[in-house]
Amino acid sequence: MLNRKRNERNNASHETSLIARGTVIRGDLRFSGALHLDGRIEGTVFAEGEDAMLTLSEHGQVQGEIRVPHAVINGHVTGDVHISARLELAAQARIDGDLRYHTLEMAAGAQVNGRISRQAEDSPRELPAPEVAATDLLDDAMPA
Repeated sequence: MLNRKRNERNNASHETSLIARGTVIRGDLRFSGALHLDGRIEGTVFAEGEDAMLTLSEHGQVQGEIRVPHAVINGHVTGDVHISARLELAAQARIDGDLRYHTLEMAAGAQVNGRISRQAEDSPRELPAPEVAATDLLDDAMPA
């Protein structure tokens, strides 16, 4: 019985990846499970699986796009952020880019310098939002 619990705990720890402070990754990163980022990524961060989780510490930085289902951000992101399930922006979070989310919790002090939009509940979580031309929006706003 004790061995089974120990093995279950060991298996769970293998699902979390850590990128330490001072580490720089240049290129796209694809992960599953959980990723804790204290370092810097220069490229796209993409999660595989609906339960994947990104935690960006106050020291962490991403220069590129983020596409994950769940995230807690307390560092600096330069690029667009797409969260298909739940996003928590902590007090030191700073996003310089557009933000698309399903559920959002934002602490006082967090900053988003870009457009913020909520993903519709019935849209698929894995697909990006369709592009809408500005002329389509103007046509809808003008009386017939």
